[in-house]
Amino acid sequence: MSVDPVTARGGNFSYQGTTYYFCNPKCNERFQADPEKYLAPDYQPSMPMKHGMGGGHGQSGMVQLGGIAPMGAAPSAEAPKAKDPVCGMSVDPASPRGGSYAYKGTTYYFCNPKCNERFQADPEKHLAPDYQPVMHKKHGMGGGHGQGGMVQLGGIAPMGVASATPGAAPAKGVSYICPMCPEVRSPIPAACPSCGMALEPEEITAEEGPNPEYVMMTRRLRLALSFGVPLIALSMLHMIPIFAHSLNAQAMAWLQLVLASPVVLWCGYPFFERAVASLKFRSPNMFTLIGLGVGVSYVYSAFATFFPQAFPHSLRGMHGQPDIYFESAAAIIILVLVGQVMELRARARTSSAIRALLDLTPKVARLIAADGLEHDIPLDQVMVGQRLRVRPGEKMPVDGVVVEGSSAVDESLITGESVPVDKAVGNPVIGGSVNANGTLVIRAEHVGSQTVLAQIVRVVAEAQRSRAPIQRLADKVSAVFVPAVVTVSVITFLAWLIFGPAPALPRALVNAVAVLVIACPCAMGLATPMAIMVGAGRGARAGVLVKNAAALEQMERVNTIVLDKTGTLTTGHPKLEEVVPLSRHNEEDLVQWAASLEALSEHPIGAAVVAAAASAQLRPHRVDHFENRPGRGVVGEVDARHLSLGNSTLMQEVGVVIPEEAAARAEAMRGAGQTVLFLAADAELSGLLGVADPLKPTSQMVVEELERLGIEVVMLTGDSRATAATIARKLGIRQFEAEVLPTQKAAVIQRLQQQGKVVAMAGDGVNDAPALAQADVGIAMSTGADVAMHASSITLLRGDLRGLLSARRLSQATMRNIRQNLFFAFIYNALGVPLAAGILYPFTHWMLHPVFAAAAMSFSSVSVISNALRLRNARL
Repeated sequence: MSVDPVTARGGNFSYQGTTYYFCNPKCNERFQADPEKYLAPDYQPSMPMKHGMGGGHGQSGMVQLGGIAPMGAAPSAEAPKAKDPVCGMSVDPASPRGGSYAYKGTTYYFCNPKCNERFQADPEKHLAPDYQPVMHKKHGMGGGHGQGGMVQLGGIAPMGVASATPGAAPAKGVSYICPMCPEVRSPIPAACPSCGMALEPEEITAEEGPNPEYVMMTRRLRLALSFGVPLIALSMLHMIPIFAHSLNAQAMAWLQLVLASPVVLWCGYPFFERAVASLKFRSPNMFTLIGLGVGVSYVYSAFATFFPQAFPHSLRGMHGQPDIYFESAAAIIILVLVGQVMELRARARTSSAIRALLDLTPKVARLIAADGLEHDIPLDQVMVGQRLRVRPGEKMPVDGVVVEGSSAVDESLITGESVPVDKAVGNPVIGGSVNANGTLVIRAEHVGSQTVLAQIVRVVAEAQRSRAPIQRLADKVSAVFVPAVVTVSVITFLAWLIFGPAPALPRALVNAVAVLVIACPCAMGLATPMAIMVGAGRGARAGVLVKNAAALEQMERVNTIVLDKTGTLTTGHPKLEEVVPLSRHNEEDLVQWAASLEALSEHPIGAAVVAAAASAQLRPHRVDHFENRPGRGVVGEVDARHLSLGNSTLMQEVGVVIPEEAAARAEAMRGAGQTVLFLAADAELSGLLGVADPLKPTSQMVVEELERLGIEVVMLTGDSRATAATIARKLGIRQFEAEVLPTQKAAVIQRLQQQGKVVAMAGDGVNDAPALAQADVGIAMSTGADVAMHASSITLLRGDLRGLLSARRLSQATMRNIRQNLFFAFIYNALGVPLAAGILYPFTHWMLHPVFAAAAMSFSSVSVISNALRLRNARL
C-alpha cells in the first residue's frame, strides 16, 4: 500500500540507508523482524483484512504506484501503466485527471490539466531524451501532486520515497525532531514524549508558513485569558468583606466551574497529554507537576461543587460550600500557555536563519542551450556541465567555473571580506556570490546539495539542533520534586485516613489535595519568564537584543570569545589609508587623478578612492580614452596625461618600471593590511595608494577589557594570514586563525568547545552563520548581514563591540535574578507542603486553611514579580 511520509500511521524504519514508511505499526514490526524477506525481488505483498487498529489498509485512499510496495498490499490489477511526460507522475489511463493528448500517433496521459497545457505548448521539449521530469509543488487547482497518491519520479521508489532527478536534492517526506532530545523523531508534528517540547521540522525549506503549534497555543491562550481573567477576579470577591457575606457561595462555585471548564479541559488539554506521556515514559518534568496539580484541583473543586454535603460541616464555609481551587487551576494553565507561546516564538526565529541562507541563491538561472538560445529555468533543474549566463548585479546560481567574460565578484558570503575578487576565464565562482560589473558565462560544477551554500545551510541546521534549549532549573528539580510531592500527598492521605479525627476520609482528601495545590508551580512558572522578559527589555534599551533565554544563561559562563575580523573588529568598508608620492606630484594630485579614473570603474576599491577625494573636496577631472582592464586596473587620459592605476601586472603591461624602493614600500603597506594601487603618469610611477578596512574605534578597548576579565580572545577570519597578523598585533590578540572557510569556522568553535570551553562568537557576515549557530552564544552586529542576525541569539543593535561587555553584565544580573526567583518559589513550596499536610495538627490542632494556602501562593508570585522588576535598573 502507498503511504504518505508526513502522516504515516505506522511510523518509519531506516534500513541500509533507505527510510521505509508504513501504513500500520504491525507492518513496521514485521518489516523490522526480517527486512530482507520483504525486500526480496520475488516477495509478493499481501494485505491482511485487519491490523488491530480499528481498520485495514486503504483507509487513507492512497494510490498504488508502479505495482511495487515493500509490504502490505499486492499489486493492483488497475495499477497505473502510463507516466505523465511533464512531471513523471504515474497516471491511470482509464481515469487521468489531466486528460490526454495525442501527438505523432502516441497518446499521452496527464495527472493535471496544467501538465497537459505545458506539454501541448512544447511537446518536443518534454519528449527529448535529456529532459528531466520535474514535480511541481502546485498546479493551480488547489493542491499539488500527491493529493490522490504518492508521487514516483523516473522509476520505482521505496514506499513513500521519490527518486530524485540528477543534480537536484531528493524529494523526501517531512520528518520532525525534538530540539532537546535529538533521538526522538516522528513523521508527524507532535510533542516529545520525554521532555514535552513540540517537535520541529528536521529540514527547513525556503517557504515560510505558520507554525501550527504556535497558532494552536496562541489560540488556546486567548481563550484561556477570556475565561480565566473573569474567573480569577470573581474568586477574589470573597476576600472583600462587603462581598464575603452577601454573595451566594454555591452560586459562585457553579459560576466558577462554568468559567474554569474551558480553560482546564480545552486550553490545558495538551499539558495533560504531555503529563500522561511523561508518566508513561518515566520521565517526570514540569508537565507532570502541572498535570497533577491542575487535574486534582479541578476534579476536587468540581466534586465539592456537585456534592458539598459530602464534606463535614467544619470544612464548609458560612454558606455551606467547601473551598474550591478553580482559579488556581486556571491561573496555572494561563501561565504555562504564556511560557509556551514565548518559547515557540523564540524557536521560530532560529529557523529564519536557514531560510535567509536559502534566499541567498536566485530562484532561476539563465541557461545557454546547445543551439545558443537562452532561457530561464528553475534552479533545481540546473545540471552539472550546463552553461549559464550571469549578468551584472545578479547572483551566481550554482558553484561553477568562468568560461567567458571577466568581472569583479563579491564573495563576502564565503570569505567575509568586503573587497570583491576579480574573476576571469578559468576562475571558480561560488553560488550566492554577487556579480558586480561584467557579464560572465559559467559552467555548472556543483549543484543542489553539493554547493558551498548548501553545505553552509547544513552546518547551520546541525549546529542549531545540537545546542539544546535552556535546561530550566525547574525541570531538573522536577525530576526529584514531582515524585516527592506525590509521595507526601499519598502519605498525608493515609496518615489522616488512619490517624485523623472523624470524619477521616473527607479530611484526608482535603489535606492530600491541599498538598498538591500548594505545590503547583505558579511562582516557579513565573521565575524564569519574568526575569527573561524584564532582562530582555533592559538589554534592548542598552542596545543588546536578546532572542532567547539560553543566551542569557550561557553568556555569564562564557570564558572564550571568538571575534570575526571584517565588520566586527573593523568597519567592513574599504578606506583610503595612505598615499605615498614618488615624484614631484603631491598627495592631492595623486588622489584627484586616481579618483578621476576610478569614478568610471565601479570597482569597490575605486569607490574608496572616490570617497576620499570627495571628503577632501577634490572634484574628478574629465577622462578621455578610458579603459577598464579587469583583474588589473584602469587606464585613461586626464589633464593631457596618460594615467594607469592598478596592480603590478598592469604596470608591466604599460611598460612602467617599479623601483626597488617603491616595491619595498608597497610590500610594507601590504604587511600593514593594505591593498596597494600603483599610479603611473606618462609611463612613470608617480605614487602608491593604500586601501584598507580600518579598525573600529572601540575594538582595542573591548579586547583589553575582555582579557582583564579573564576571557580568552580569539580572532577568526577568512582574510590572508599577513593581514590577520597585522590586525591581531594592533589589538594585542595573541590567538588568531586566518584563511578559514565558513564550515571551518564552525569546526574551530567545535574544537574549542571540546576543550571544555564555553564559547561566544561575534560576527556580522553570511560566512559567520555556521560559527554563530555552533557557538554556545552567537552574537551578531546589526550593521551586518541579516543571515548572521538570524543565526545568532544576541544582536548588538549599535554594531559596537562594547555591547559584548553589556551583554555579559546583563547575563550575570539576569541569572542572579532567576536564582533568587527560584529560591522564592521553592521556599514557599518547601514551607507550605508540610503545613498543608497537617504537620502541626498533632501539636496545635491547626490546619492550613485553603485561603491561606492561596494567599501564600499569591505572595510567592508577587515576590517573584517584584524581584524580577528590579532588573529594569540594572547597570550595564
